[in-house]
Amino acid sequence: MIGAILVVAFLVLGGGNPYTVTANFQDASQLVKGNLVEVGGVQAGTIKDISLGPQNTALVQMEISGDYAPLPEGTVAEIRNQSLSSIAGHYVQLTYPQGDQSNGKTIPNGGNLPISNTVSGVDIDQLFNTLDKPTIKHFKDVVTGFARAYDGIGPQTNRGFHYFNPFLSTSRQVFSELTLDENRFQHLIVDSASLSKALAQRSPDLEQFVSNADRMFGAIASQNTALASAIGQLPGFMRNFNTTAVNLRATLDDLDPLVSASIPVARKLPPFTQALRGFATDSVPTIRRLSAVVRRPGANNDLVDLTRLQPRIARIAVGPVRRNGKRRIGAFPESVHALSRSLPQLAFFRPYITQEGLSGWFDDFGHSGLYDANGGIGRISTTFNFFTVVGGVPNIFGTPLTPSQAEADGFRTNNLQRCPGSNERNPGDGSTPFTDNGSLSCNPSEVPTGP
Repeated sequence: MIGAILVVAFLVLGGGNPYTVTANFQDASQLVKGNLVEVGGVQAGTIKDISLGPQNTALVQMEISGDYAPLPEGTVAEIRNQSLSSIAGHYVQLTYPQGDQSNGKTIPNGGNLPISNTVSGVDIDQLFNTLDKPTIKHFKDVVTGFARAYDGIGPQTNRGFHYFNPFLSTSRQVFSELTLDENRFQHLIVDSASLSKALAQRSPDLEQFVSNADRMFGAIASQNTALASAIGQLPGFMRNFNTTAVNLRATLDDLDPLVSASIPVARKLPPFTQALRGFATDSVPTIRRLSAVVRRPGANNDLVDLTRLQPRIARIAVGPVRRNGKRRIGAFPESVHALSRSLPQLAFFRPYITQEGLSGWFDDFGHSGLYDANGGIGRISTTFNFFTVVGGVPNIFGTPLTPSQAEADGFRTNNLQRCPGSNERNPGDGSTPFTDNGSLSCNPSEVPTGP
């Protein structure tokens, strides 16, 4: 019974040699006995002893608790500082190798971590000692500026820092990923330095860009209500656009034959586009003049002003309008009505507007006589009226003839329905007078007297 109790006490309170590992650091970084050893932020052991190594390095003996012992090969030990308020507030952070890099091998009890697997801490004083006096002065000005910036807004700042913690945690993960590949990270820093140098050389342009960006965002901020409305309508627009894009996919498939057929034409277009470029260049003065026609300073002197007058002109043209105390139809309906009523008159006069009609009458003022195969000829006609002949004798000063007396002397009266071309003698083919196949309202028998 007593033996069983001793075995249980040995298992509970611990027994045998504890698991220890000695890490070889470049320097102890103010570690002291009793400092913690952590794995992933959880205590995994303590510092048991610190001694000087043969190469003036620091040998730090760590006692690891049973839950974390033994350590896998490839474990990295890093000295970190818990806070600036404690001089000896340091601890050792153990980082296990990624994946299965240890191949299942462990560090034996009393084993060592080589200096290649350790990282000594860097105190803030060492960082400041690398800075020259002007840089330190500027850094002090920055600290003073931060103090002035946060003066009077401490509660708000603390609230912001409360939400700043997740950002710091994710930033730590980001920088951990960056330091995994030191070669690429070094190239990133060098390229960033080259970029900063290039930006410094273009500082005036960068200053102008920042100023313009400030004005742009200021203009956007002044339209926050409209912007909020647009953002609210954006989901519906995107849903409709999604449907449109799906339908457009089939349309593009249908356009493939058109594109294929356009390839030969596209090869022939360069000469045309070169000529079009010259045309566009030559069109610049014309377009500038047209711009003056479209809009120019002053009132009622350009095309824009004319366009503004169109509604009033449209009301007068289309109607109805009230003018002179009466309701009247517009100018266009009145014109249509007048043209419709004038169609019979136009249809009657149309056959007479020929070479032998109205246009021939005007042409007679340009020359006299006609031309045929034998040369120039002339046509002479005599005109008689009721005062000309009485009984075959001239009667210039006598009384006018009556219609019956005129017909007795061989004259014809009341020739008021002559057809076009009735003044011409019939050449025998029935082309004169012109009756348009009998559709004209005229009398073909009203022709001049004689052969």
